[in-house]
Amino acid sequence: MHYVLIIVCCTVFHLSLITVSFADESANRIVEKAFDYWRGTSSYAEFSMTIHHSDFERSMEMNGWTRGRSDALFFVLKPAKDAGNGSLKKGRDMWSYNPKINRAIKLPPSMMSQSWMGSDFSNDDLAKSDSILDDYVHTVVEQTTVDGHTVYTIESIAREEAPVVWGKQVLRVRDDHIMLNQKFFDEDMELIKEMSAEGLVEFSGRLFPRIWTMRRVDEADRYTRLEYHEIVFDLVLEDRMFTLTHLKNPKMKR
Repeated sequence: MHYVLIIVCCTVFHLSLITVSFADESANRIVEKAFDYWRGTSSYAEFSMTIHHSDFERSMEMNGWTRGRSDALFFVLKPAKDAGNGSLKKGRDMWSYNPKINRAIKLPPSMMSQSWMGSDFSNDDLAKSDSILDDYVHTVVEQTTVDGHTVYTIESIAREEAPVVWGKQVLRVRDDHIMLNQKFFDEDMELIKEMSAEGLVEFSGRLFPRIWTMRRVDEADRYTRLEYHEIVFDLVLEDRMFTLTHLKNPKMKR
């Protein structure tokens, strides 16, 4: 009898390991598909960014290109005083360009947690946007139904020694790969900020949230809002698009 119990317990334990492994793999796939859906194989976007604080508000018109999971290029179009400012992300490296001094500066690790373009998005949010696929362990912690869609809540814990700012992220992703919400926690697992999506519209034949809002939890009247006006997915983009030369001379058209 004792031997039978040992066999049963070992079998249950083995099956539980298989179940956990499958669940982790499913969570990885959900995050991966959401990220790839978000960017496509490549993309071009025109959008406005509004930075709102309790005592001021300012807006910028911008455009940007992405390719694959790690390359991105953004420029400010308006207002005139900021036009030409740009950011280039290549792999995990990032450069900032200021046309007034005609200089591209590679951002050191010490500057990655600082604000991107004065917004509530950090340089790290942009430069390591794809690191969530490799630097975190993902687990589905909740599954609900909203408006006829299954919505997965995924807890992403940073791997030990991973070079990341956020100790944990929590994502809510629909079964059609649309990311609805993303929460960012520091190394002490304290919630710092939250990004939410709203206003699903069709861009280039693909449903996509028209508005993304990033809010810090410690300031009620502070947020950064991205509002997309146009997105085109799956373009053919040349290698020279994502170079320092183009960052300084943005003449290539989509």
